[in-house]
Amino acid sequence: KLMDNTTWLANHTGRSYFILLGLFSQSKHPTLLCVVIFVIFLMALTGNTTLILLILSNAHLHTPMYFFISQLSVMDVMYISVTVPKMLMDRVMGVKKISFPECGIQMFLYLTLAGSEFFLLAAMAYDRYMAICHPLRYPVLMNYRICLFLAAGCWFLGSVDGFMLTPITMTFPFCRSREIHHFFCEVPAIIKLSCSDTSLIETLIYLCCILMLLIPVTVISSSYSLILLTIHKMNSVEGQKKAFTTCSSHMTVVILFYGATIYTYMIPSSYHTPEKDLVVSFFYTILTPVLNPLIYSLRNKDVTGSYANIIPHTLISQSL
Repeated sequence: KLMDNTTWLANHTGRSYFILLGLFSQSKHPTLLCVVIFVIFLMALTGNTTLILLILSNAHLHTPMYFFISQLSVMDVMYISVTVPKMLMDRVMGVKKISFPECGIQMFLYLTLAGSEFFLLAAMAYDRYMAICHPLRYPVLMNYRICLFLAAGCWFLGSVDGFMLTPITMTFPFCRSREIHHFFCEVPAIIKLSCSDTSLIETLIYLCCILMLLIPVTVISSSYSLILLTIHKMNSVEGQKKAFTTCSSHMTVVILFYGATIYTYMIPSSYHTPEKDLVVSFFYTILTPVLNPLIYSLRNKDVTGSYANIIPHTLISQSL
């Protein structure tokens, strides 16, 4: 039955594979761009992995805030690994094809990770609200079990997005060109290849994005409104400064990630061009995973202090 369904799907779509035109076809210096992307990919892996290991190895960082930051780093490592290795391998091997099943799997993983990150950023804002507005009850209100529950909820809600949009998108009949003007199988780029009426799925995507954004944005805006009120009432200047530093790092990540996503999925298609879509997708798919660990590391004294403590110990152990 599985073989019959696969055959039917391939015949129904008229294609068993797609062609990813990617970033390199738009570049005057594709080899240089390939090297740059490879370096960015290594930086993202190194930065996020180092941050995860640092949080796991340092007991001082075993708090809800750093637990959520480590979850964000895990998502970023997986997020960039879904698209970049395939793109670089295709460039090196001179292949641009992606099979129908591979495209569906890539789309599902991408949607799941992006959706999970939406809700994780909301959970992080809620955690900051609890820490700043209810400091005395914070250890009870945000214990380890609750943090695990929130993180699991973020992953589950993200997977709902993937399970809902991927089958609908991939079962459309694709009788136009096989060429995807993108570097991975993103929903809007795939829909453009369909020869049937896509207005229904475009409406569904719009409504889905509203729901996926409305809940986190409501939590984030409510949390930060209450945080600002609490900070305003603080008598300690040092306490105000620390609260602002922590919250500004998180808000920077929120603006970067949500802004690019709103453009891709919620701005009318008449405002889109393949070139603009590539640039925006490159920004939040490839650059954001690099920026997140830098934002949380450079603006966080606890993390920079942990780095400072680990480096001397590493040098001493190597000398011995």
